[in-house]
Amino acid sequence: MSDKKTLRVLFCMGINQNFFDAARDEQLQVWAAFSAMWNGIHDLAGVKVLGNMDDDQSMVGPSDGFPWTTYLLADVPDVETVHAACNLLRTTAVGEGPYKLWRYVKIEARMGRELIIQRS
Repeated sequence: MSDKKTLRVLFCMGINQNFFDAARDEQLQVWAAFSAMWNGIHDLAGVKVLGNMDDDQSMVGPSDGFPWTTYLLADVPDVETVHAACNLLRTTAVGEGPYKLWRYVKIEARMGRELIIQRS
């Protein structure tokens, strides 16, 4: 039997042009949906959020890749849970309209392991 190690995952999220083109009321609905998605990641079974970073003061405008708008670092039990976290963008509704969060936000999950450096 092998010990299954948790994954160290950096969720990289970028706000796209659709958000910036939206009216203020729609942007507020996106923010509410984003908050629900963010809390949804925290609430997934076995997820331990280690920290986050928001790059919105030094990176202005839409983010289609690096540098991303915001980051969430977590220990996640398995790849299926990583997929479930990313899927929250497909399933989280924005307001009462037809759109889901993925219309406004892009996510990329970088998976690895904790780097442990032995002291000599």
